[in-house]
Amino acid sequence: MKNNYKSVFDIIGPVMIGPSSSHTAGAVKIGRVANKLFGMVPPKVTVHYYESFARTHRGHGTDYAIAAGLLGFAPDDSRVPSAPMIARQGGMDLRFVEEEGESPIHHPNTAILQMTGDKTRVTVAGCSIGGGIIEIRAISLDGVDILPAGPLPIVIFRDYSKRMANALAINTDLEEKAPFTRRQVLRADDCDIYVYDIKKPMQPATIAYFEKKYPAAICL
Repeated sequence: MKNNYKSVFDIIGPVMIGPSSSHTAGAVKIGRVANKLFGMVPPKVTVHYYESFARTHRGHGTDYAIAAGLLGFAPDDSRVPSAPMIARQGGMDLRFVEEEGESPIHHPNTAILQMTGDKTRVTVAGCSIGGGIIEIRAISLDGVDILPAGPLPIVIFRDYSKRMANALAINTDLEEKAPFTRRQVLRADDCDIYVYDIKKPMQPATIAYFEKKYPAAICL
């Protein structure tokens, strides 16, 4: 989607450990999103590749890129190529599966990450669309299926108190500091989930503001 590219530098590609902006830098970002949604480095991850990712993930460094993102590394971190070894040495059960057939989220560069812990199950379906830019097209969180518009940024707020005042507060803050194009309200057993598709990239200071004021908010 052309609206994902905010400047010519996005099209050229990011500063990164190569070889590919789509298969490496974008894959790191998918892994980082998964890390943020899980809330920590997940102990067990199965990565399902589709189409182009399934055919080329070894040669293009997608495996180490995904692992690096799961560990919270940036695309230009010198540890990216060693990430699978670092992850497994840290106790992560990390597996890669080459799936046959079309991507369930309709993009050739698709990775679906299934993460499990003692009591946590999170699934993220992302695709790398070029220039290190990604879309997150499906999330399963707290037993609830979320279908964002795709492009980042996305803000997810889990309100465990289920008090309307909390939702109104973050809604007002977002309208002022990070306007959104769409809001979804979903119900889990133990919380209400608010999903916001944000219009423009969020500055680091803005992300820090929301994550400090709203500890249950996830800024992707």
